[in-house]
Amino acid sequence: MQAVIDRLSAFDRQAKHVSNTDLDAEVDRLPLSTRFTLGAEITPIQKAFFDRHGFILFANVATQKELDAIYAAICGIQDQWLAEKRTKVFGIPLFVGKDHLGNPFIQRFAFTSMFSDVIRNFVRDSRFEPVRRLVGENARVGDNEKDGVVFNRNLNVPGTSYKSLGWHTDGLRDIFYLRGVKPQLNVGLHFDRCTKETGGLRLLPGTHKQGIISTLIRKPYFVDNTPDPKEIAVETEPGDLTVHDGQA
Repeated sequence: MQAVIDRLSAFDRQAKHVSNTDLDAEVDRLPLSTRFTLGAEITPIQKAFFDRHGFILFANVATQKELDAIYAAICGIQDQWLAEKRTKVFGIPLFVGKDHLGNPFIQRFAFTSMFSDVIRNFVRDSRFEPVRRLVGENARVGDNEKDGVVFNRNLNVPGTSYKSLGWHTDGLRDIFYLRGVKPQLNVGLHFDRCTKETGGLRLLPGTHKQGIISTLIRKPYFVDNTPDPKEIAVETEPGDLTVHDGQA
């Protein structure tokens, strides 16, 4: 796969002199599993890939040291919230189950950056500026909006409360707020190696361009876990960053 990334780098150096047709042809040749490198700016081929499919994966964006620091912060937040007997954070319910030892285990955290400087500083790191600009120059990090910076831990053991998450479109919340679906990126940092066999993120490429009717009725929200013939499994390594359009 590194050979693909190297070839793309050479292509991007010439991108100012190529047409949209050439970009489209290059995207046609790329597998959906392409792992890109996040640099100082989003390259033309990366932007074309994202516009076509509604998602993109950047490899090795965070170091293991950073992942360890973030996870330590999460464990500290869990200790605090369990001690406080919290059931909600700023109105968002917590998903609390049991771990493999039968201990209380928060599986979905909301607004984590509001309780940890480590997480807050990380999501504002300058390396993510190119990702933010995929939405637009005036886009903001919405860590104090909607559910904030969410941390999910899916654990498939007896007593768990959050084994899987059914199909859904992230932008649907805007419809329930009686407003149009607005541009929004869902940016995911991955802490584990996830393969098609072990689980992880699944997407339907191109659905960020679907109409409102399809958005509403294509699948039963959050309860449908059946395989889709058009789905892809996004396989990740620790430190990988995925970005997908919130309208997908």
